[in-house]
Amino acid sequence: MKKIGLFFGSFNPIHIGHLILANYILENTDMDELWFVVSPQNPFKEKKSLLKDHNRLDMVQLAVKNYPKMRASNIEFSLPIPSYTIDTLSYLKEKHPDYNFALIMGEDNLKSLSKWKNAETMIENYQIIVYPRLTSGLPENASVHPNISLIKAPIIELSATEIRKMLKDGKNVRPMLPPEVFEYLDGSNFYR
Repeated sequence: MKKIGLFFGSFNPIHIGHLILANYILENTDMDELWFVVSPQNPFKEKKSLLKDHNRLDMVQLAVKNYPKMRASNIEFSLPIPSYTIDTLSYLKEKHPDYNFALIMGEDNLKSLSKWKNAETMIENYQIIVYPRLTSGLPENASVHPNISLIKAPIIELSATEIRKMLKDGKNVRPMLPPEVFEYLDGSNFYR
């Protein structure tokens, strides 16, 4: 049975920190593939800095095209909004019954996991791979469930928010982005 790690995010834009983390997970866990699940814009929230869904998906596709085990997913674009992780997981399981899905999240998300929709169901039925963040530190009972595994991935504190601000200020962000994503943004007015 194929094991797929799901890395959810707005990827606004995807940067090398995302790729380093994804590669680390693929090389150090039993995941066969890692899917970047691009979250759609919530129509109830206005986010001027959030690029259109298809632009963010294009950037993820460009970023992963040379990584055969990574893939961009627009699965949430066709699901009801707001998208709840448990609903996306259920939909994917139904669509791909022969795949095993695991959820990839940062320590910061693990802290609030108990407040997520159907959190217990998620923890009972899916493996959860947790990567470290500088800004957090784990809750006391972090690894009490056998489905939750903490990995010692490198901490890459690159932030899409910071990258957008640098672009807006006309600063060079080339080293922070996959080359294809840099080219994509360089020829546009995105984030400026």
